[in-house]
Amino acid sequence: MSTKPQADVAELIAEYDEERPSRSLSRRWELGIWVAGLLAALLVLKQVFWPFAKGGQYYLVIFLAVTLPLVFLCYRPRKGGADDPGPLDWTLAVLAFAVGAYPLFGGFDAFLDRQGQLTDLDVVAGSILLFLVLEACRRTTGWVLPLVCVGFVAFAYYGGYLPPAWAISHAGVDFAQIINGFYNDATGFYGTPLDVAATYIVLFTIYGAVLNASGAGTFFVDISFSAFRKSRTAPGRTAATAGFLLGTVSGSGTATTVSLGAVTWPMLKKAGYPKESAGGLLAASGIGAILSPPTLGAAAFIIAEYLEASYLQVLIWAILPTLLYYLGIALAVEIDARRFGAKPVDIDAPSPWVLLKRGGYHFLSLGVIVVFLALDIPVYSAVVYASGVAALFALIAHKGDVRTWGRTILDSLSTGVRSALPVIAVCAAAGVITSTITKTGLGQELASALVDIAGLISSNPSVVLFVTVVLAAVAVSVLGLAVPVTASFIISWVVIGPALVELGVAREETAMFIFYYAVLSEVTPPTALAAVAAAAITGGDVMKTMWRTWKYTLPAFLVPLAFVLTDDGAALLLRSSALDSLWVFAASALGVAALAVVTGGWLVHQAAWPERVLCIPAAVALLYLQPVTIAVGIGFLVAAVAVHLLLPKMRKEHHA
Repeated sequence: MSTKPQADVAELIAEYDEERPSRSLSRRWELGIWVAGLLAALLVLKQVFWPFAKGGQYYLVIFLAVTLPLVFLCYRPRKGGADDPGPLDWTLAVLAFAVGAYPLFGGFDAFLDRQGQLTDLDVVAGSILLFLVLEACRRTTGWVLPLVCVGFVAFAYYGGYLPPAWAISHAGVDFAQIINGFYNDATGFYGTPLDVAATYIVLFTIYGAVLNASGAGTFFVDISFSAFRKSRTAPGRTAATAGFLLGTVSGSGTATTVSLGAVTWPMLKKAGYPKESAGGLLAASGIGAILSPPTLGAAAFIIAEYLEASYLQVLIWAILPTLLYYLGIALAVEIDARRFGAKPVDIDAPSPWVLLKRGGYHFLSLGVIVVFLALDIPVYSAVVYASGVAALFALIAHKGDVRTWGRTILDSLSTGVRSALPVIAVCAAAGVITSTITKTGLGQELASALVDIAGLISSNPSVVLFVTVVLAAVAVSVLGLAVPVTASFIISWVVIGPALVELGVAREETAMFIFYYAVLSEVTPPTALAAVAAAAITGGDVMKTMWRTWKYTLPAFLVPLAFVLTDDGAALLLRSSALDSLWVFAASALGVAALAVVTGGWLVHQAAWPERVLCIPAAVALLYLQPVTIAVGIGFLVAAVAVHLLLPKMRKEHHA
């Protein structure tokens, strides 16, 4: 089966991923960056097994001082610029190391003792670091997030000039105190977001690189092809399954979409899938990978830190929503195969059992993570052990060639750090926002304003909650169009999260609600980067591909509403009894099925408009998880099925 050349895949990922493409360095510079990335990886591994005695913030200072310079050497200042670093890049890299390591020069404890009373030199160094963090963020993700950060800094400084009647007005914060909050306080550059990046995310990117080096990516695609063999629904099922498995290696929705499309689009095309529908399926499958255990997106680690929960707990919360998401895709695949008249495709692949015997060990490292988490082993230790298991299996892939294998593992360590650089820049910049909100109380005021807007519509608590949740979903989705997922989650958590908590939604449901909408921004029109990348592969119309993607992912947009609107929604996150979770899941599954009828236009056979119209209130009522509304939803769904089965008979009898 023909596939897209690997170079084309890399170019597409670079063009459409939310994180800007890194340089293609010449051999000399590549070697230097390789060594620097390897040293940074060794620093991270050292912290896992032999943490610094001076504490976590001391480690974060060193980590940022080591990794921030790499951003200026690995990423261009503008699109289309020279690939090798120039004098400006080296100047910024040296400055980044100098001001990053500055808190260590005169003694770290002495620096901390100056909290709230920074010297002029401290303020200058902190101001330079602020500029460099924003520039690093601009190079890796674009202008929007740095401009948002500048807006927050301006709000902190000029808050005293706002009209006193405005709820968000405040006395204003002295510039030295602003820098103190960023540079010396644990809520700024060295706050929770960077802690998560330095402690968890970089280890998972290293794990993904090692897993890929072991040949897992190829195996996951092969096993997906082999599993479904020859049937008209096999191409769609293969794309969805391969997307889920590839996500464990990639960790990026857009990158997974491109890698998946390169190998499955020829098969989908041969089966008769229209370009836009195939693109929608590829984008939905790619984004589903970072919504699903055991390797959720980077924001999931931040959820665990903010809620002081274990990462395993976050994985458990994601299980039922993931099943509902893939149920929606599975139903759409079944419907599309019938609507398009998809043809079976002969797939030249060994049987699944042969593949499992040959490469089933690739699943073991994933199992190691889950088992170790269940044994209460810290997630950062679990992922290191899993990386070790994957590294040993990579030796099998290299047929015992220890020299080549050793170089490959060292490459993976360096590559893992380089892959994490955009997230590191975003997390450091996010500290600007969280620190400003902490100092000014802006988050609580904006949250109250959101609730007040909902209160203008109705005084009924249920209506207020519903309107607030809808406004929150729109706000998170719109924010996600402009900034990366991690930044979108952090900003939404501190601004929108308090509004939902104020209305009685548990923090766990609030966090997962925001997480899903932040991730789904990658498939939200009018940007929908994953869909744009898929359209580039299939050659389909971009906007049509976006809307097909939206059709496939609709359950993922509506299910998060279900677990925040009612108390029973907690059961969807497995935060209730097994029996409650079972009936809530069953009701939600019926709701997802009703949505599939609405968007796919198929039930037993092609559905006419009466059945599809009846399924709209059925889906809405079923996803509002209350016994009365579920009964109403089932009633509408039964009516839709009855109309679907009886209407053709009535028409036939009438014509007779």
